Amino acid sequence: MWLDDRRETILKSTDEKPDRGQSNALTTECAQMSRNAGVAFKKRSGQVTSQKFHMGSSKRVSYWTVEEVYHWVKKQYLGEQSALQQAVLIHAISGRALLRMSEHQLDRLGIEPESQPEILQDLLLLRVQEELENLNDIFSECFSS
Repeated sequence: MWLDDRRETILKSTDEKPDRGQSNALTTECAQMSRNAGVAFKKRSGQVTSQKFHMGSSKRVSYWTVEEVYHWVKKQYLGEQSALQQAVLIHAISGRALLRMSEHQLDRLGIEPESQPEILQDLLLLRVQEELENLNDIFSECFSS
């Protein structure tokens, strides 16, 4: 919401479409605000680095293959969640499916209740990361000419 307000303020300050310099500056500013929001969220949730949530590439979570999800689970939980690792392979859980996981689905996959809060928190952070990337894409599209 506040990003929309900022964009509207800048667009209203000119009678015509912003020039490339203004557009690039706004895109950079919005990207920085998105990154700051992501860092602040991760700090509030007790996470120190974003490395824990990336596969080491710039590929979006929603585009992860079953194999990439499997490697993320394996790296994320260092063998603790063999049930989740097996479920990823058996049910062919892709990045899109991973982002949609809920407590109910974890129950159905046989994940123990005491493990679920950590998994759900990690999934929430993946969703936030995905949304921040979506916002960056939107701003890039809005202000590129």
